[in-house]
Amino acid sequence: MLTSNKDRQLVTRRSSYRLPLFIPVYQPRSNLIPIEVLKSEFGIEGMIVNGFFLYKDRETKQLLTEQMAIQEYIGFDGMIMTDSGAFQGLKRPLYLSNKKIVRFQDAIGADIISPLDLISPPNDNFETARKKLESTNKRIRQALEITENSVLAGVQQGGRFMELRGKSIEALMEMQVEYIAIGSLVPFFNKKHKLDFVIKVLRQAREIAGWDIPFHVYGAGDPVEMPFIAHLGTDIFDSSSYGHYALDGWYMTRFGALRKQQQEEFEQIDCDCRYCANSEGLSIFDNAPALAGHNLYTILAVMDHIRSHTENGTMPELLQQILQVHERWFPDSLLPSTWNDFDGN
Repeated sequence: MLTSNKDRQLVTRRSSYRLPLFIPVYQPRSNLIPIEVLKSEFGIEGMIVNGFFLYKDRETKQLLTEQMAIQEYIGFDGMIMTDSGAFQGLKRPLYLSNKKIVRFQDAIGADIISPLDLISPPNDNFETARKKLESTNKRIRQALEITENSVLAGVQQGGRFMELRGKSIEALMEMQVEYIAIGSLVPFFNKKHKLDFVIKVLRQAREIAGWDIPFHVYGAGDPVEMPFIAHLGTDIFDSSSYGHYALDGWYMTRFGALRKQQQEEFEQIDCDCRYCANSEGLSIFDNAPALAGHNLYTILAVMDHIRSHTENGTMPELLQQILQVHERWFPDSLLPSTWNDFDGN
């Protein structure tokens, strides 16, 4: 089994950060958790902001390119990663060039920036996924040439095809990217926690790339899955899950997310976050901001568990503990079977 190195760090132009790291998706002016709370209470070290949304708003774009860097605009001096709008491009035409959005992200002072890659969802056939991968690689090469101040994320694509996924990592290593983001992976394991494909992808990627380069899985933010994905070699996680789960009425735990009607399991949780302390019983399910606060607290607590167990060499024991409780609470989940099949090989 692959095992991660200890004392890993992400180094940007401005600072360095201990890995693994969770960077919440932050939406200026509309986030369930205000920036002041993210900084003072949660001690967030980094965040990801959608650079496309900043770019498409004329006043914001002008402000950022002419008057202030993104750190001042957000009110946050930690690590800021920006997204290019690739996910939005999956749903509608963006009328945006790769060159323009990359230059914008680089100019506003983001620490890590993203190319305008082409996402391959699970239903893409081989030829479609291959063409998207070729275009993505061309865009990454172009972005590397014009990036001056930031670290560019080299994005792996390839859809559901391991051959293309492998070629993608090989190409990124040839380009000598400093940071690899695993793209289009979440849709493959967000149903019943089925991890067989993510295991194959991350195992293959680490075998090709080695362990010196940081790996980021876009959109991975379920605390029950994160320890397993980290053990496979993921260093950086980002997600808006803490807010989306709250709005949908999900209470996160490190053994799986609970609905309000799962009262028996809920009563087994002894959470010491202030949101649970200030809520009476199940009332937290009816307060989306409080539920989002609890969810983020849970994600960050899981990151602490991952760090400590990795340093102590006890990750296998942590994973088995999670599986035992998770299987009892969620008997239909595919997490135990897919992980145990891999762990036995």
